[in-house]
Amino acid sequence: MKLYIIPGACSLAVNIALREAAIPFELAQLDSQTGKADGVDFRSINPKGYVPALRLDDGRVLTETMAILQYVADQNPQAGLAPPAGTFERYRLAEWLAFISTEVHKAFSPLYSEEASQPVKDYALKRLAKRLDYLEGVVHAPHLLGDEFTVADAYLFTVLGWVADVGMDPGRWPGLQHYRSNIARRPHVAAALESEA
Repeated sequence: MKLYIIPGACSLAVNIALREAAIPFELAQLDSQTGKADGVDFRSINPKGYVPALRLDDGRVLTETMAILQYVADQNPQAGLAPPAGTFERYRLAEWLAFISTEVHKAFSPLYSEEASQPVKDYALKRLAKRLDYLEGVVHAPHLLGDEFTVADAYLFTVLGWVADVGMDPGRWPGLQHYRSNIARRPHVAAALESEA
């Protein structure tokens, strides 16, 4: 497998999950200036033009963080990165992945855009702060689904890493800081971060 990344982007969540699942893979970095990865136009790999993209051993390419994370978890169920299919806990995982993707991850997008106006950025900051306030109130366990680390934790860890980047004070959410620092101590998380340094 080959994972296409931009260091520190949402592809970090997949980098973490692949390591946690003990799945061998290669990293390929997208050069956002040239739009190339592995010496070719990245749009020939993912026509959407963004990371992550996971090229499977048979040549197929899977995109979208939520889909890739669930795929990775299902490749090695013994790693415990997702509850079994059909259980209520699996739907709870899907609920977390959807919330992180649509309500947290995407709220950052205008804040990184040179094209977004200041009023749009101000709105995005307020909306994001509300979502982080919500998370501060509900994230109490060592992991989102209790005692077990799942792919949702890899995703939330990743997006919480962007809070300071957009000028917000992470200290406003001490519980989330504690949650993130606990996740950062996992050896596979540290290895993923090092691989993207």
